[in-house]
Parts: sequence; C-alpha cells; structure tokens
Amino acid sequence: MSTRRLDPQRRDRIIDAALECIATDGVAGTSHRRVAARADVPLGSMTYHFEGMDDLLVAAFTRFAETIAAAFKDRLAGAADAEAVLEALVALVHEDLQRSAAEHVLTYELYTLAARRPQFRELTQAWMQASRRALERHLPAEVARRVDAYVEGAALHIALSPDPQAPAETRGALQRLMAT
Repeated sequence: MSTRRLDPQRRDRIIDAALECIATDGVAGTSHRRVAARADVPLGSMTYHFEGMDDLLVAAFTRFAETIAAAFKDRLAGAADAEAVLEALVALVHEDLQRSAAEHVLTYELYTLAARRPQFRELTQAWMQASRRALERHLPAEVARRVDAYVEGAALHIALSPDPQAPAETRGALQRLMAT
C-alpha cells in the first residue's frame, strides 16, 4: 500500500510557478516540465491538476487578472469624492500598475494570447469589466470606459518609456477625461 503525500497547496504552488515561468520565459518558454521544477512537484502533478497547458495558462492568468482587478478595486474603494477618485487613479497608474517588470510581462503575454485566442480574450474582457465596475461606482459608465482605457494605456506607456510622463500629466489627462 502506497502512502499518498498530503499537499493541499500543490495546485496553488503550480499556478504561482507558472506565473513565474511566464514572467521569466514568456508563454512560449513555459512548459509543464519547467513549471513542475519551479513548483518542486512531480511532473505527474501537472496532469493531475490541469488538463493541459491551456488549462494551466487560464488558471494562472485568471489569478493574475484577479489580483490586478483587486488592486484597482481596493485603490478606488476609499475614494469619497471626485478629487479622491482622481488621486486614487493617479496612484493606480504610477504605483499599483508599476509594481514590477514581471507584472508588465504577464500583462503583455496575456494581451498577446487574447489577441489570438478567444478563451483568453474572455479573460481580458472579464478583467476590463471588473475595472469598469470599480470605476462606475464613482463615474458614469461612458466616462468610466474612457478612463479605464486611458489608465491601461498610460500604465503601458509609463512602463515602457525611457522618459515616462509625470503624475501631474496623468492627473491633468484624467481631469479632462472625467470632466466630459
């Protein structure tokens, strides 16, 4: 009779390891073998917990998107008036969405998959809807949509620019978007 090892966090470790692999090697460089090694689990655990690589990628990117959406929601949750919403959005763009190069890579890898594959597009759409819902607690729906698109684009430009825009520029742009 074999003894089965109790490891209730194994699936979570595999998902975390997958995110680390994607951030380091991209989706193309991520394999079951690399993820299993990084998670310190037997290779057979991969197929026990995930039907295939797509299933693992969906789980990993879902966790990532939920983490970013939660940061967005948390940042806006305490905003009591328009000025507080504005300051929360500036902090979101310049702090929360600039936490790490790894998060930038994960974002761009997910966008690339979403551009090609519907199941990942659904995931990005759910992420955008979560962001908009957080904004719509403070802004009309059409304004929330514009602000959300600006936040996403500004964060991208700040992450990739050798001379990123300053918070004052972001504040000014957001003020104009929110006033219309």
